[in-house]
Amino acid sequence: MTCNRCSGLMILERYQDVLDEAGKINFHAWHCLVCGEVVDQVIVTNRRNQTKPLNNRNRKLMAFN
Repeated sequence: MTCNRCSGLMILERYQDVLDEAGKINFHAWHCLVCGEVVDQVIVTNRRNQTKPLNNRNRKLMAFN
């Protein structure tokens, strides 16, 4: 797999996070060896659901005379 940010090589790694006081949660994510980008399923889902900026909605410039 190649990185979307820098086109570098990405490898699949196992990560561990704190779930709560009683345990931990393990998950897998892609990690770029060149730029350090980390992408897991939550990041992919959030990027897909992100709204696109609206075009032609810039503020009008006002001329001061």
